[in-house]
Amino acid sequence: MVYVGLFITYIFINNFILTQFLGLCPFIGVSKNSESAIGMGMAVTFVMGIASIITYLVYTFMLVPLNLTYLQTLSFILVIAALVQFVEMVIQKNSPSLYQALGIFLPLITTNCAVLGIALINITSGYNLMQSFVAGIAAGLGFTLALVLMSNIRERLDLHPVRKAFRGVPIAFISGGLMALAFMAFDKSLLTNLLG
Repeated sequence: MVYVGLFITYIFINNFILTQFLGLCPFIGVSKNSESAIGMGMAVTFVMGIASIITYLVYTFMLVPLNLTYLQTLSFILVIAALVQFVEMVIQKNSPSLYQALGIFLPLITTNCAVLGIALINITSGYNLMQSFVAGIAAGLGFTLALVLMSNIRERLDLHPVRKAFRGVPIAFISGGLMALAFMAFDKSLLTNLLG
C-alpha cells in the first residue's frame, strides 16, 4: 500500500509541475504537440527512475560512509548529467524526428529541477531503494501527465481564435495556472480516504 500511496502522491497530490512548480521550462517549451510531450515525458520518467536508484546508492554507500553528505547535490547532478547523455544518444539513434522535436529541451533535462528535486526528496524523506525508485517513476509519470494535458490544450487552442495579446506563451501560462488550480483539488485527505 505504501507504493500505491507514493504513486498517487507524486502523480496527483504533489505533481512536480502543477503543485510543486518544478520543471516549468519543458512544460511550456515542449508542450506544443502531443508527440514531443510524450517523448519528453518518457525521457524524464526514465531519468527520474534510474537517477532515484543511483543517487540513493551513491548517497547510502559512498557519501554517508565517507561523511561527505554535503556533496550530495553535486554528485546527484553528475549522475543526472550522465543519464541524460545516455538518453540523448538513444533518442538520437532510434528516433531522429523526436530528437529534432525536443531540440534544446532534451539536454536541459540535466538542469531540470524536477529531476534533482525527486533525488533530494527521496533522501530527505528517508525512502528506501524501492520507495525511491517508485517515487521517481511516479514523479516522472506525473510530469508526463501534466505535459500531455498541456499539449492537448495547446493543440486545441491553435484551432480556435485567441486574442492576439494572449497567443502563444501567455495563454499557455493561463492554461497552466487553471490546471494547477484543478490539481489543488487532490490533497492528502484523498489519499487517506482511498487507502484507509
